Amino acid sequence: MRRLLFLLRSVGILLRRRACSGPLLVLVLALLSLSFRTLMMNRTRTGIGTRPWDEETRSFISCLEHLQSHAQVQLSLQTPLHRPRAVVLMGQHLLSETGVQLYQRVLQQMGYEVHMSRYAETSGFLRTGVSQWSLVLCLGSSEQSCLRRIDFSRLQQHQMVNLIPGMMEAFSDAGGGLCNFYIRHQLTEADLPMKQHSCGSTNNKLPFPLDRYSPGRAPSLALVAMVNVYVVVTSVMPLTSFIHDLIIVLTNQQQRGRSVKTTDFLQHLGPTTSHQALGNMKWAIGQVLLAALTNEEQESVGRCVSCFQMFTFTLLFSGSITPIVIQVDTEFTFSALGDEAFQRQITKDQILEDTLQFLLSSRTHLSSRTQRKQYGGCTGTLGDCLSHQQLLLLLHLQQRLKKPSMFQLLYPSSSCSSSATPSISDLLLRISCYYELQTNSSRANDADRPTNQQPASLQHEGACVDPRLRQIYTDPPLILTPPFSPSVKEYYTKVTFDMVTVWIRPEPISSTCRVHLDEQSGPRMVNYPIGLGDGRISILVTDGAGQMAVVMAIYTVHVHRDSRPSMPVFRGHVTCGFVQDCGLPVQPGVSCGLQPHFTSQNPVQTCSSGHVPGRWLVPCLSCSDNRTCDWREVAWQPDGCYHPVVSRPLLQDCMSDRKVLFIGDSTNRGMMFYLMEQVNASLEDWGKAHDTLVYRNLNRERTQVSYSYYPQFWLDREQRPTFIEALQQLLARSRPLDNSNLTVLVVGGVQWLNINHLRTVQEVLDRESLSNILVVVKSLGLGFHLPVDGVRSLSLAQIQNLFRENENIVAAAKHHGYEVIDTFSITVGRYKEFLQGRCACHFHEVEKIRKTSDDSKPLIKKPGPDGSYGPAGAGPGPEFQHSILEMEQETDSNPQLYHVRGPVNQVYSEILLSRLCPTSRDGKTR
Repeated sequence: MRRLLFLLRSVGILLRRRACSGPLLVLVLALLSLSFRTLMMNRTRTGIGTRPWDEETRSFISCLEHLQSHAQVQLSLQTPLHRPRAVVLMGQHLLSETGVQLYQRVLQQMGYEVHMSRYAETSGFLRTGVSQWSLVLCLGSSEQSCLRRIDFSRLQQHQMVNLIPGMMEAFSDAGGGLCNFYIRHQLTEADLPMKQHSCGSTNNKLPFPLDRYSPGRAPSLALVAMVNVYVVVTSVMPLTSFIHDLIIVLTNQQQRGRSVKTTDFLQHLGPTTSHQALGNMKWAIGQVLLAALTNEEQESVGRCVSCFQMFTFTLLFSGSITPIVIQVDTEFTFSALGDEAFQRQITKDQILEDTLQFLLSSRTHLSSRTQRKQYGGCTGTLGDCLSHQQLLLLLHLQQRLKKPSMFQLLYPSSSCSSSATPSISDLLLRISCYYELQTNSSRANDADRPTNQQPASLQHEGACVDPRLRQIYTDPPLILTPPFSPSVKEYYTKVTFDMVTVWIRPEPISSTCRVHLDEQSGPRMVNYPIGLGDGRISILVTDGAGQMAVVMAIYTVHVHRDSRPSMPVFRGHVTCGFVQDCGLPVQPGVSCGLQPHFTSQNPVQTCSSGHVPGRWLVPCLSCSDNRTCDWREVAWQPDGCYHPVVSRPLLQDCMSDRKVLFIGDSTNRGMMFYLMEQVNASLEDWGKAHDTLVYRNLNRERTQVSYSYYPQFWLDREQRPTFIEALQQLLARSRPLDNSNLTVLVVGGVQWLNINHLRTVQEVLDRESLSNILVVVKSLGLGFHLPVDGVRSLSLAQIQNLFRENENIVAAAKHHGYEVIDTFSITVGRYKEFLQGRCACHFHEVEKIRKTSDDSKPLIKKPGPDGSYGPAGAGPGPEFQHSILEMEQETDSNPQLYHVRGPVNQVYSEILLSRLCPTSRDGKTR
């Protein structure tokens, strides 16, 4: 024995050198075989559970490690022509699914060149040759295609497939949930800890035994639960398998399962009993796997040394610490977990990612030169030498056990005691026992040290030492560009017009880090409204909670939501009209959606008020299909009249010596900015102000605009200014004021206005001797109709009540002699066309103006002959395209310019201008 140990140490010294000749490698392998035979002889004499073999086992594992190092050196000296290729066959899964993206991301991080395809028959790499790929992952419905197309008996040593054909066949449903191997070998329930009908998809909803065992009557140490255990089989000759440390537990007191670590689930049983229960779990699963692998099946499946198979074993504990198997799935399933708050997807991705890293990071390739040699020149039985396949199995197991992971060995049993005939399984068992003892020793000496059951990412408690995300979960799934990677901080995605909200939940790599959306105190998960155009979602990774949290990393997702799909219409179109969208029928007695609109000629009469009922008109090929419409040409058409668009020269003349006061929320502010841009031929200053502002430099200092934000809802009720206080402050900041229509007060917002506010306006103006000024009431509008976290949302019934309240406001404003702009009727039909903002009530947005190449003038567009920006043939009315208005700009100061965009805001803002500056048929101001 001393001679053997001396030789093994000598081999270790030689293998530490950079290069190793072929003869030396043959010597190493011969010594491996010699040590194998010595170990077997000593094992037979002493028994596997005694101490004398410890030094021999350490020397044997040391030899394996040196051989592994040599293989890695040889690989590093080679210059590969291509990166290893992985083919992911998605089947019916979508590329946008988080799980599919996870496969792609993890494989790319591990150095694979990833190719996505649907089925094995359509994959180019599987058709061109057996040596063109290194890994094939068959997802879901692509499994049958893989089993037909891949020749598992001819796989090379560097090729891996996530299917073991023989095991797929053994656990197939032979009828009514009866496993195929159960029928073939005429087994009964007395032969295995397993229900007969445990295979196939017939048992997706497993009944829980509620009658016999309940927590109140069961013994204190009894288990009453259904448990999903995730198993990976990496070899069948001999059987080698692992279980993930996360399980899904469903008790008779829970509606849905929960994910938990196995040790946490069993800890209430006490140290001794929980250890027995864990051993019984492994024993039950191992017995079923062994029964499925009979001798004749092993010969057909054993040749696939690089195949692996994922299983979900559902175990039933019925008042005992010994479970029975009631369901076996040949893939990872998570239906018992439910899908609340993305928990199913998060658990699924975590286990899949752990599985890929566990399997692929331990791959060992021996050179082709090594493959051609007989190991040690030995021939004969397994007890005489190690075959190439057996050596690979030993190296794989040794690599998987030595690295920290969330997997622990299931089989061969790590009890470190056996009386079986010496075989390759004994060496596997020795390796597992060695690392189990090493793990237990590490835990005893240093509880914080990472072990095989404790990932390194969990060793630093309380500090966010790895401020990265492991994934960004969304529902509906978003396709991120580039594909998600923890190291990439900025992403872009594009969604369709019909997607108005998205659930988003980022998940950090380390549980000690926190994530917040938008701000440091923001929520961990939120339902986001997606406005038209460009938006941004910020994800903050912090080391704590609240305002004192330190931001460690920021991820940004830029979201672009497309406009409504549009088809250019040249000829043969019809005019369609709509009052409301069928997705939100605010007026139950009024038709929804597109309806044919017949009109003999354009209206010739100007509207007498700003609240004339109307509808949206759009040219279409067919009113029965809104995809055939040219939505760029949509226009608001009042019934029987039109609102003339005031040309800029007339508007500037009309607004001379006038003061316009706005009081209201951000929707009112959008009308103000539109007026400022039109009357000033530019917008040089803007802000999302939530207080009082005064603009005195408009229209060559001939026009003044002031604004007061109301209500300041973010303040406590006791600190919040009342409407009277806000209005009086606005009047005081805007003085001197003329008691005539040269002073205009525009009051209104989304949904806070009521008839009491109008009564207050009249009382304040009478008291301030301003009863003759022009008052314009902006009525209510659509918003808060989406179920967004942190923001109140209205049901359809509440929105219908809001419609009736709006009618009351219009009637009360008319009673007081005020002008009314009925924004509710205008916004209800296009409620999906909101822009950025969590209330989904903004129909305007201020953006920087794009300038021409000389950087002196903005890109411009001139109005038509009648002053209208509307399309030809659409009748009098504003244009609703996203355009940038022409303006003359002095170049000496070259200030930053802005533009108010938003077609819906443009409509009711133009109506406001037409009521401020009514014009006659000849275009002159009346």
